[in-house]
Amino acid sequence: MSYPGYRQVDFQKQQPLRMTRSLALLFALAFTRVIADQITPDRLNALPEPEQAAWKRYIERSQAGALTDAAAVQAEVVANKLTNAWRAPSGGDFKLPAKMDNVWYAWKEAKQLADAVLSYQTPTGGWSKHTGYSRGPRKPGMQWTSQNEPGQKSHYVATFDNRSTTEEMYFLAAVWHATKREDCKMGFIKGLNFILTAQFPNGGWPQVYPLEGDYHDDITFNDDAMTRILELLQAIKRNEPYYAFLDEPLRQKAAVALESGLRCLLRAQIVQAGTKTGWCAQYDPLTLQPAAARKMEPVTLSGLESARILSFLMTITNPAPDLIASIEGGLNWLERVKITGLAKTKLSGKTVYETRPASTEVYWARFYNLTNSQPVFPGRDGIIYSTHAEMAARNKLGYDYLSTLPGSIVNNGQKKWRKMLAGPVKK
Repeated sequence: MSYPGYRQVDFQKQQPLRMTRSLALLFALAFTRVIADQITPDRLNALPEPEQAAWKRYIERSQAGALTDAAAVQAEVVANKLTNAWRAPSGGDFKLPAKMDNVWYAWKEAKQLADAVLSYQTPTGGWSKHTGYSRGPRKPGMQWTSQNEPGQKSHYVATFDNRSTTEEMYFLAAVWHATKREDCKMGFIKGLNFILTAQFPNGGWPQVYPLEGDYHDDITFNDDAMTRILELLQAIKRNEPYYAFLDEPLRQKAAVALESGLRCLLRAQIVQAGTKTGWCAQYDPLTLQPAAARKMEPVTLSGLESARILSFLMTITNPAPDLIASIEGGLNWLERVKITGLAKTKLSGKTVYETRPASTEVYWARFYNLTNSQPVFPGRDGIIYSTHAEMAARNKLGYDYLSTLPGSIVNNGQKKWRKMLAGPVKK
């Protein structure tokens, strides 16, 4: 079995032939790197024999998916006699409004948005991020993504990052529930099959699929990517009315994927000195060892992602003993690593956290040392600082390094969970 790498093809010398499948694949290879550098042939060959076969099939599917997505755009480029593909319009994160009801999802605005969302669903079934859906449906010859210039290596063609794919699926299900639009139903089913196909043999999910290399191939909890997939699969398993159109075989596949994902999640929980703690933002797809991403995302435990994982796990009814132990370990860890004695304020336009012993504010760090759970503050300069003030003085801030969100999990979420465990009160 071969693993083609990145190739450049000079299409300026090619004659304007009809776009056959073979020519479409050549076009696709010019712009698509179809083997992930995290999952190389040498690494696959080092796996136990039974695992090798599953992973090699996975890589073959990923390669085929990458070629299919790219070839579809290039076929449109040729058919419309364009010089290059168009870059998709950029937009913010796609996030559903919390208070919209069936009336809104049946309204003209939701219909137009659904038309745009469906037009950007890739042939493999996923969606990119930061797409300008407000600009209307995708035009022929337009890339699926706004994240790379035409002619450059494809980037974030379809992803679970920043709520992508799962949020579009929630939206389509809500429109179907309000209108019974067949295309929204089929778009959701296609998206669900994309999720099932993208799942690693060990139960995890990458940030980007088809795989594109680097940390994007890691099992990703960062920004709740895998957690949101598990939440959607659990909603399907619970037979929620928004997914009533799914047939039983597909529901069973979703349930199997959910169980496999949960097993992977429990294996990924970090143990320090025999005690369960939290989770890292990303893991090596083959070894499940903690992995780094960008310069300011080193190998660390994640306070925010761990809290969201626990929030999801505490919604599972009739939890098995290993799941209960995982939750207890995570809750105890969050309690141990909370940070007090700080007050959030502004100084010269920057958010700072002043030392103030009398402050009642409680925070959790986004990053904790992997071996001793001390809070750390990695900068964009690649240096890991021991305080937020030191890091902020030397770096541009990209996101909150301290958060209060885990507090709702430690307090209200935990109370609700323990009440569920206790069962109904007997009279």
